[in-house]
Amino acid sequence: MLHVNDLSFRHGERVLFDRASAAISDGWKVGLVGRNGAGKSTLLRLIQGMIEADGGNINMTGRMRIGSVPQDPPGGDITVLDAVLAADVERTALLAEDATCHDGHRLAEIHARLEEIGAASAPSRAASILNGLGFDNAAQARPCGEFSGGWRMRVALAGTLFSNPDLLILDEPSNHLDLEAMLWLTEHLRRFRHTLLMVSHDRDLLNDVCDHIVHIDQQKLVTYNGNYDRFERTRAERLEHDAAQQAKVAAQRKHMQAFVDRFKAKASKARQAQSRIKMIEKLGPVATVPVDERIAFNFPAPDHLPSPIETIDEVTVGYGDGPPVLRKLDLRLDMDDRIALLGQNGNGKSTFIRVLSDRLKPREGRIRRSSKLRVGYFSQDQEESLDYEATPFNHMSSALGPTAGETKVRAQLGRFGFSRDRADLKVGLLSGGEKTRLLLSLATRNAPHLLLLDEPTNHLDMDARASLVDAINDFDGAVVLVSHDTHLVKLVADQLWVVADGKVTPFDGDIDDYQAKLLRERNGGKSGKAGKREREAPAAAPPPAFEPAAKKEQRKQSADSRAKRAPLKKTLENLEKGIAKLNKQRSDIEAKLAAPETYSDPGINVADLQREKVRLEREIAHAEHEWLVAQEAYEAA
Repeated sequence: MLHVNDLSFRHGERVLFDRASAAISDGWKVGLVGRNGAGKSTLLRLIQGMIEADGGNINMTGRMRIGSVPQDPPGGDITVLDAVLAADVERTALLAEDATCHDGHRLAEIHARLEEIGAASAPSRAASILNGLGFDNAAQARPCGEFSGGWRMRVALAGTLFSNPDLLILDEPSNHLDLEAMLWLTEHLRRFRHTLLMVSHDRDLLNDVCDHIVHIDQQKLVTYNGNYDRFERTRAERLEHDAAQQAKVAAQRKHMQAFVDRFKAKASKARQAQSRIKMIEKLGPVATVPVDERIAFNFPAPDHLPSPIETIDEVTVGYGDGPPVLRKLDLRLDMDDRIALLGQNGNGKSTFIRVLSDRLKPREGRIRRSSKLRVGYFSQDQEESLDYEATPFNHMSSALGPTAGETKVRAQLGRFGFSRDRADLKVGLLSGGEKTRLLLSLATRNAPHLLLLDEPTNHLDMDARASLVDAINDFDGAVVLVSHDTHLVKLVADQLWVVADGKVTPFDGDIDDYQAKLLRERNGGKSGKAGKREREAPAAAPPPAFEPAAKKEQRKQSADSRAKRAPLKKTLENLEKGIAKLNKQRSDIEAKLAAPETYSDPGINVADLQREKVRLEREIAHAEHEWLVAQEAYEAA
């Protein structure tokens, strides 16, 4: 059992926790959620004793082994398999002692303990975990230093899972995984027999694994039963109930205050008025129900280009003198495409993105692009190129060029939730989510026709991911996406392209079909309970011949819907600009009418100003009505 009791912690001037409490029972699988900056990672560090709380305490019953992924992944000459085996500190120490011990009694104790912890089967268990995370037998025998940082983080994760701790702590475990590894990790965590505390913004992972959610809300810890979807429903119901209660209290207060104001001066009613004053005091102040404001994303709309916007004919690509990564690609992109790239890391998804963005030239074949095509490219690796001493304003101003004024620079940053204060803060002081939003704003600064997104959800919280979904679905151009976030793929992708075996091949199905295919392949054709049921049942009939056509029709309808929304969205934007202009004109006239010198200036006709003000108010009312009609039409579309 893990107890957090009256925890208080301040980071600089910010209070992250104020007398926060929670209890986690043995065997619970807990998702720790909250907005970026709420203190999730800080709480994990407090639980592990890496930092000290300002007040309160954290207690664990019994002798609890805590396991978490180290920040510095293994490197050097140690092999991948040996690095994972070394993560079991007790087994490693016992084996070292066994090699040098000459005390027969102690040797017997060592061998008994080694047998108790299953030391003999440890290599096969470690190999199984590594295989699930994407390391084949050959890769397991290679030195850790030969792998990239992302793959070495997988080794660190494998070691933590192999150590089988009593309390497993994971902070965004999906950040360095592809979809195949995510499926394996999900199944592994579901079978994990001990206590799990996990920070993740992956909705599907939280839904599939967790049986409790702890929400960091207003510097408190609030525990909910069930997975993430159930947490959202329960919290929404609680907020709705709280809002209704506050409205009821406010109505009571207003009614009693009206009585007091009316009768407090009358002697015959004085006693009743005093009684109501005491009742008002007992009600306390009207507390507002806290509602987190969601930052909205807004990609600038490009001008329309005829399709195809990019055609790839018999293209082969690779790096330097090395072997080809992708061969004989024959594909096309249209203006209304929404494509998600699937496949294991290392198969060439990012390479294909670089080909589309013209960052990697083909060795063979030809790529034809529209002469007016603008491409926006986002990759998490771009964070390394940010100047941490510069501000988001500096970055955007430099990217847009010297002709861009301050208004244009701040408007583009504002599309991604940057207020003036945050836009003028050094990049080094921004959160991970804010850096991602800055990169997205830079990638879309020129209103691209084709938007290439390589893992755009890393470091984004749930609300920011929902805003990204809305922005992609409202975007008028083409999108090619690489993401391990299956929830994002489900909501935005009309087509799936699989990158494997040096090819990029359209997949005729949705993400659920693809996941089912991976599970069947991993388990020799069948998986889990579903596999058992299929073995007991007669062979299923082949899917109906019309299913591919139905999926194509669904994709066509989605594209048609976006095409219908585009002019409506443009109308809304024009109306909003018109209303803003009319409001500005009215404000100018009101300022003149409020100025004393207006009435002493013989050159100003006050009556004309008043008539103009009335005319503008009629036009504003008419424009606002048109906006409401257009908004309803856009929402219906």
